[in-house]
Amino acid sequence: MQSPGPPLEVKVWGEYACFTRPEMKVERVSYPVMTPSAARGVLEAIFWKPEFRWLVREILVLQEIRIFSIMRNEVGTKAPASPPSRPYYADGDRQQRHTLALSDVAYIIRADIELTNRGTGEHPAKYRDQFRRRVERGECRHQPYLGCREFSAFFAPTTGQEQPITGDLSLGQILFDLDYQGADGRVTPIFFEAVLDNGALRVPPQLYQRRGNHAAG
Repeated sequence: MQSPGPPLEVKVWGEYACFTRPEMKVERVSYPVMTPSAARGVLEAIFWKPEFRWLVREILVLQEIRIFSIMRNEVGTKAPASPPSRPYYADGDRQQRHTLALSDVAYIIRADIELTNRGTGEHPAKYRDQFRRRVERGECRHQPYLGCREFSAFFAPTTGQEQPITGDLSLGQILFDLDYQGADGRVTPIFFEAVLDNGALRVPPQLYQRRGNHAAG
């Protein structure tokens, strides 16, 4: 069951953001705007229950797109989850990588709530109200971030005075989400042809007809 009424809204902003293009294997290069999967990640950081899932409908860009370049120290491998047979020293695994990121970003995320099988018998209005209260109080499950965990996001209710940027921009193929299929957890990225229409990135509704979409990290 999909939530009735207009989509829920939240304003998010931050000093830096990097919505990494998955086709870039070594260097991090950001999309020029927030992706739907990143927007969903922000919403889930604020409020999430297994009884529903978020359907991102629209992302409004409130600040002019500013790209900057930095060099960052990263590690080449992941630290093992279980205790390794020998100590792991990050200093010996450190690599310097180039990043093209965004600065001074601000967005409005508009999204709906859709009940899952675990939410049978519930009504979306219950969760819509809980989300609004959490946004008003500044509460979250964990600190939301803008693409990379070190780029923290701040959030607040919209005031109705926000204005998206003007002009149109073709964004080409942009990542919608990751589709996890099969028992082996195969991952298929889903892209769509995106256009920024006077500051609004609209997500095609038919993309949500694909069942089995889960969190994309």
